[in-house]
Amino acid sequence: MSDRNERLSVLKTYKLFVGGTFPRSESGRVYEVTDAKDRWLANAPQASRKDARDAVVAARKAFGGWSGATAYNRGQILYRVAEMLEGRREQFVREVADAEGLSKSKAGAQVDAAVDRWVWYAGWSDKVAQIAGSANPVAGPYFNLSSPEPTGVVAVLAPQDSSFLGLVSVMAPAIVTGNTTVVVAGEDRPLPALSLGEVLATSDLPGGVVNVLSGRTAEIAAPLASHQDVNAIDLTGAAPELAAELEAAAAENLKRVIRPQAVDWTADPGTRRMLSFLETKTVWHPMGV
Repeated sequence: MSDRNERLSVLKTYKLFVGGTFPRSESGRVYEVTDAKDRWLANAPQASRKDARDAVVAARKAFGGWSGATAYNRGQILYRVAEMLEGRREQFVREVADAEGLSKSKAGAQVDAAVDRWVWYAGWSDKVAQIAGSANPVAGPYFNLSSPEPTGVVAVLAPQDSSFLGLVSVMAPAIVTGNTTVVVAGEDRPLPALSLGEVLATSDLPGGVVNVLSGRTAEIAAPLASHQDVNAIDLTGAAPELAAELEAAAAENLKRVIRPQAVDWTADPGTRRMLSFLETKTVWHPMGV
């Protein structure tokens, strides 16, 4: 007679995050994700070129509302993400530990730093205009004001070596200033990114502001780099040879590009990434007589 206390494990089905919903890859493909000791963790969806194009459509659709929201409102929403991450801390500690082969205490430190980084960027939402804008002296009876505006749709290749802290460090600065994003999760460590999509879906973040794809980085990044409706691309997660190919493709519509470089994700991030995805609008206004 079987033990009544025995039960089947409920294995998690990871899905993409596109337009605020959780589709499987349109190709139906999945790939195995293993931990640092090569033990199976889950099957992750393997996104296709079609998934990448769908994510760009969702990001463009969301851009008007997100860029038009007040900076204060965007900051509130980012802070809400931090609140929810804090409530699901243990889940992310486990996923980061498995992904990166860290002890629970070291993984906890990574998760705590990622939550703190969300809070840090939330605080910048209504302050970045003060360092990126200016009142310009001109010779004439005019006010001349420069103010920052978001670039548009930003493709982000998340770092391969930091599945959560690095991910947050490239995602948050792009969206806090009003851009929308298509994020390609680290190829071998995608699970924390896919779980973050579940948090974003219930955090008041409008659907399409962040879209998360998992799969083969080169396969997904190629259509994003050449896509005419993507305005900028962060190549952090691309290997040098792939990065060179993607940068050449990005030149076709003059995308802004952040080249990959070694980064200490635990260090103070500064403002460079926020400022990289901003345009400057200058307005001349006649003074009253």
